[in-house]
Amino acid sequence: MDFTAQLLLSIGGIFLVGQAISALGRRTFLPRVTLLLLFGIAIGKHGLDIIPVFFYQYFELIAETTLMMVGFLIGGKLTKSTFNLGVKNILGVSIAAAVCTTAIVTAGLWWIGMPLSLCIIMGCIAAATDAAATLDSVIETKSKSRFSRFLIAIVALDDVWALVLFGFGMSLALSLNGHMSGESPLPIALIDIAGAITLGLFLGFPASYFTGRVKKGEPILTEALGMVFVCGGLAIYLEVSFLIASIVMGAVVSNFARHHEYAFHEIENIEWPFMVIFFVLAGATLDLQMLGAVGFVGLMFILFRIAGKYLGAWLGSRLVNAESEVRNWMGIAMLPQAGVAIGMALVASSQFPEYKQVLLPLVIGTTVFFELVGPIFTRLALVKSSG
Repeated sequence: MDFTAQLLLSIGGIFLVGQAISALGRRTFLPRVTLLLLFGIAIGKHGLDIIPVFFYQYFELIAETTLMMVGFLIGGKLTKSTFNLGVKNILGVSIAAAVCTTAIVTAGLWWIGMPLSLCIIMGCIAAATDAAATLDSVIETKSKSRFSRFLIAIVALDDVWALVLFGFGMSLALSLNGHMSGESPLPIALIDIAGAITLGLFLGFPASYFTGRVKKGEPILTEALGMVFVCGGLAIYLEVSFLIASIVMGAVVSNFARHHEYAFHEIENIEWPFMVIFFVLAGATLDLQMLGAVGFVGLMFILFRIAGKYLGAWLGSRLVNAESEVRNWMGIAMLPQAGVAIGMALVASSQFPEYKQVLLPLVIGTTVFFELVGPIFTRLALVKSSG
């Protein structure tokens, strides 16, 4: 079949099915993210294998584009009203959830006999949360509660804590294994975060002033996409986190753009088509056989990560006297995990080739589980916390 025909049929089919799945998600308790992933698995290379091969070549580009928009939308929700929930509360719960998850997963895997260096690496990877699935669960449920705003703020910080912990963990693991030579991963992680924040600020302040001038009172779509793509492109070129840079830029624009009410709200109108393709292709690349490959260690990792997220959020909430809804449901809402975790696993496997055969199947397999099941728990937490 002609390339153009294949491309148009594939995109059109995915969009139509995505719309049907979105409608189905409103009538069932399964989030549309989970349904899209399952659809992707069904038609992907480990299922019916009807997605054209060339589509997989563009998955990274689609994923990064989608995450840029997700980051910007998350940043746009970090308004003064969100910070009025309490900076101390947001920092306390987010840090406690990340640190406690890392500690419990590390200690638990060591308890069952895994090498300490590998346990530390897996513990740090466990801290990461999938921003895209979490944000979509909030959008899908149309939740505007204090809990949902609290969740968005915590997820916005989650990537930062995960990168810091991963830098610490890699340095410690390399030292324990006698691999330490050259520059430590910790400064690299800190430079990554600092560079992304600086870039977001550098682009955010001019954007907050100049956008919304062509069409009075609201930014037009070309302005919105232009800023997001420039931010993402520069972040990738400078080798800093494009997700953190996008979040920072979105937060700056939403708080300092006095002449329009909601920064780049036009992006929300086109974000869903990108999300549809992103999650369908993500599902198409998932290999469910990985779940069987992880075995007992994978099951323990899943249980330890769930315990770490729940106990960490509960402990952090107690320390800062957060509401009972946050104590009871925040940890459950933070279970989705995806690309950041796999990226960390790839970095770690290059530094520890002796662990590669265990590390990659373990992270990929458990990520499949959390990406499918995590959004269900996020949706449950959003519903229960507002009830």
